[in-house]
Amino acid sequence: MDPALLSHPLVPPTPTLSAAAPVSPEDAARLRALDPQAYWLEIARELSWVTPPTTALNGTLGNFEYFPGATGNVSTNCLDRHPPERVALRYEREDGLRETWTFGALTDATARFAAALEDLGVTKGDRVAIYLGNVPEAFIAIHACYRIGAIYSVIFAGFSASAVRDRLEDAQPKVVVCTDATLRRGKVVPLRDTLHEALDGLDAQVIVARCVEPGAPLRPGDLDFHALLDATTRRADPAALDANDPGFIIYTSGTTSKPKGLVHAGLGFLTGAYANVKWALNLHPGDEYWCTADVGWLTFPIFALVGGLAHGATHVIYEGSIDTPTPARPYEIIGRYGVTKVFTAPTALRMLRRAGDDALRGQNLDSLHLIGLVGEPLDPETWHWTHRTLGQERVFVNNTYGQTETGTAWASSMVGLTATRPGACGHPLPGYRARVVREGGQEAAPGELGALTLTEPFPCLARTVWGDHDRYVQTYLADFPGAYAASDAALLDHDGQLWVTGRLDDVMNVAGHRIGTMEMEAALITHPAVSEAAVVAMPDDVKGAVPVAFVVPRGDAQDSPELQRELAEAVVRGVGAIARPARVIVTPTVPRTRSGKIMRRVLRDLLVTGETRGDLTSLENPDAIDTVRERLRGGSA
Repeated sequence: MDPALLSHPLVPPTPTLSAAAPVSPEDAARLRALDPQAYWLEIARELSWVTPPTTALNGTLGNFEYFPGATGNVSTNCLDRHPPERVALRYEREDGLRETWTFGALTDATARFAAALEDLGVTKGDRVAIYLGNVPEAFIAIHACYRIGAIYSVIFAGFSASAVRDRLEDAQPKVVVCTDATLRRGKVVPLRDTLHEALDGLDAQVIVARCVEPGAPLRPGDLDFHALLDATTRRADPAALDANDPGFIIYTSGTTSKPKGLVHAGLGFLTGAYANVKWALNLHPGDEYWCTADVGWLTFPIFALVGGLAHGATHVIYEGSIDTPTPARPYEIIGRYGVTKVFTAPTALRMLRRAGDDALRGQNLDSLHLIGLVGEPLDPETWHWTHRTLGQERVFVNNTYGQTETGTAWASSMVGLTATRPGACGHPLPGYRARVVREGGQEAAPGELGALTLTEPFPCLARTVWGDHDRYVQTYLADFPGAYAASDAALLDHDGQLWVTGRLDDVMNVAGHRIGTMEMEAALITHPAVSEAAVVAMPDDVKGAVPVAFVVPRGDAQDSPELQRELAEAVVRGVGAIARPARVIVTPTVPRTRSGKIMRRVLRDLLVTGETRGDLTSLENPDAIDTVRERLRGGSA
């Protein structure tokens, strides 16, 4: 990795966030040094339990319990324990529809919907599929499952019928909750129709929240969400659930095989998410807070639906594309609600930067104190633009790292307490033991790129793959015995800051030199003509692999041999001559997921074979495949 990145000065906490820190700097240092089991017991005492935990850990990775014998309920920690008059949700939809929900109203609706599920025969351990966007009904349905011990599974609203069916066949839900449709860039996406196509031949009760077309008729056998809720006056009592009872199943996207249904313990996940939000967001009941993630990705349950609500903050939730109808929409939302903290993805910031700074002019962002990030490597150029231009050098930018499997973004600054470094992911938070190792399992030296592992269990780590524990063990525990393998390439610098450069598959061996794609992409983005970049490896008979860069230009920048040479030289300057791209492909678009991530796997397939393979159900812009294919053939952008 470029030494200049690792030697960038640490950025200290801002005075505003330090003044509101949940503990003193001395106590933060104590917690970081604490044994993980003692730490998690200390965190657990901040939550509400029926039977409080007295023991932390029983067992080891692959077969463990956290807080054995403890009982409680997730929904009571997220809803019932907060003042009923406090605003819980400020909902806004792409077409301008807005709703406000207090904690009291949300708790009441959740308890009644839980009772309705019980009346439909749903009991503890039954599965309920949630096929919804970022709507209040998602909060109600999910916390209703938590209330009675049903195991929910959120299915991303952008998936195709085939992808939805894979997940339904695996989880075998008794009930599926969906909306009639969702909105995306001014278009109506018909979720109910997709669901019924996916359900063909499967047996499940469908409950439809008619939100986009409230007067549309229901299909025979379907139930109306709001009519069912209105007809149910009984409130279900929160069940006292074991700390290790399964809370939900969340599916990773498949590539060449079926997606994995990762199982998280409900109360274990609550504990991890609560602590994650405490440190990574420094969230308080007085905050107006916006998590831009989709409910179908685990970021939203961690940082909003569970972890965020457990802290009692007011949540802005937005359904639709945040840059519709104009790129100014995010700034307008921040100003309208006085948003103090935002949690988003680097892709969203790159999208705003690419749109230009005109959208920022005249916007009131004075309330904003923190921008948190997760999801993919953050290039330092985007960090600096966010800090200087968007944040006016007074907003703290906290990049974090986590996975669906870990149930938290476990690497982060402790906001208001510890520093960060532009492009890094902060440091391992209390309660986690991370090691970067070489191929043989020996610990890597500071600054040395290796494989990222976690060596001790923690409450929010996924416990198994639904119905296939052997697959769980082989996927996560076989590579480095005694440790969880993240399958990501990373290093810890001399200050303990974590740098995750991408999947291990994205670390290419060029003539014996191991090079991560992140540093090459960061070098490309420093060029003023570049808004986004993705680097993938192409097999080479002499060097083993060579890098190929795909670049999306900014503004009026035009492709030319001169620009391609300049971009190749930018990589040489930033990383070294060994990293010079074999080709630089300038393209107006690249394949990306609905959450905005570039699908580097698809770019690699197109580069090597000219075709795509594996799961494309999360691809938002299929037309990008033909565009990139044409550019690879030398066609015009």
